[in-house]
Amino acid sequence: MSTETLDLLRAGQLTGTQKLSLACGLTRVPSEVFDLAESLEVLDLSNNSLKALPDDFERLQNLKAVFFINNEFEEIPEVLARCPKLRIVGFKSNRIRCISETALPPTLSWLILTQNELERLPQSIGNFTHLQKFMLAGNRLRSLPESISNCQNLELIRLSANCLTELPPWLLALPRLSWLAYAGNPFCAAREVEGRSPLSTIDWQDLALENTLGEGASGVISEGLWQVTSTETQRVAIKVFKGRVTSDGLPADEMQACLAAGSHPNLANVLGKVENHPENKSGLVLSLIPPDYSNLGGPPSLDTCTRDTYAPETSFSLPSILRIARGIAAAAAHLHRQGIMHGDLYAHNILTNDEGDSLLGDFGAASFYERSDVATGAALERLEVRAFGCLLEDLLDRCDEHLMAESQVIEQLRLIEQDCIHPIPSQRPLFADICDRLARFELKADPIKGKS
Repeated sequence: MSTETLDLLRAGQLTGTQKLSLACGLTRVPSEVFDLAESLEVLDLSNNSLKALPDDFERLQNLKAVFFINNEFEEIPEVLARCPKLRIVGFKSNRIRCISETALPPTLSWLILTQNELERLPQSIGNFTHLQKFMLAGNRLRSLPESISNCQNLELIRLSANCLTELPPWLLALPRLSWLAYAGNPFCAAREVEGRSPLSTIDWQDLALENTLGEGASGVISEGLWQVTSTETQRVAIKVFKGRVTSDGLPADEMQACLAAGSHPNLANVLGKVENHPENKSGLVLSLIPPDYSNLGGPPSLDTCTRDTYAPETSFSLPSILRIARGIAAAAAHLHRQGIMHGDLYAHNILTNDEGDSLLGDFGAASFYERSDVATGAALERLEVRAFGCLLEDLLDRCDEHLMAESQVIEQLRLIEQDCIHPIPSQRPLFADICDRLARFELKADPIKGKS
């Protein structure tokens, strides 16, 4: 398809195009791309063999997003800094070893550098005051420049699978940081799960895979049948990990977090870990989630950056909002009691049914912390509390309840939301307090209406 698109481009038939994607073994940017300078906003040249950009790349004056995933760049071309509207820059899976102090555009809001060879970041990274999303998993970083503390709008950062020797305290003081992943660094020594029986191992030969339920960055989930005994079978979900670094981190860390999370009504129940996979892959066997559950929201878009997306017609009844909020706050409180930060508390990682029952899933960004380090643990929990506040805001913004009798309840929920997103992290409540406050509301159960 990209070859056909290239032919159309060269024939001058793409005039006015706003988004262009080409993946056809390119070793240079086709000159015809510049014929679209007046209209082009998103350029995706992923899965090619590019090593450099032309010096006049800045002619793309209206460009807002560029993606060079899976190419051969060893540095970020400085010409990008001269693109006046460029907000999103993606160089996942290249060979980037360094970033010059002047390589990035001042309007930058989303930077993707997952799976490169970076050993350090430029001090100038602190100049990007619009930066909201920073993807750095799978590099060789040993430290972070303290100038990042100037990035007051930073909301999401992925630091997993690097060589960091510490998690800087100043990072946790950022006023808007809500989604953080740092597993797979030297300072994150694997720890045993105390006081819990070892999880059962399930032989691959006792599993029969059927239809695929879903596929994410870290693995494939299939429905299947588990031969529990010679006479007993159970329908289950089977997740087989791919074994490579994802945008969030290492699949091995995700599996460890799933195992350590333990049992909770608002978490998917892990039944055992797979052994004797024919390709030596890791895997988990989980309880099969009923088919009437679906995702609460969709993942962020290029426009929303860090915030989830919802179908335009999506609305939620007030009782449903309260039921979902209670369930997810309880799940988060449970995780933090285990010294686990979920790292990706989002609507798109929550499954709900028509009654408002909810399950928090996807532990790809989860990280451990020592519960004995009370100050750090509280700071990490309050960071995740802000993510919960964003979720509550999304739900309340789509509340279909307009009765005056319930206005006071909505007002009280808005106060919880505001407390959760307080710009001073230390002023936010912990999840135990949030659970207590949510428990005070008395509402009748009511199905979700118009859920996407």
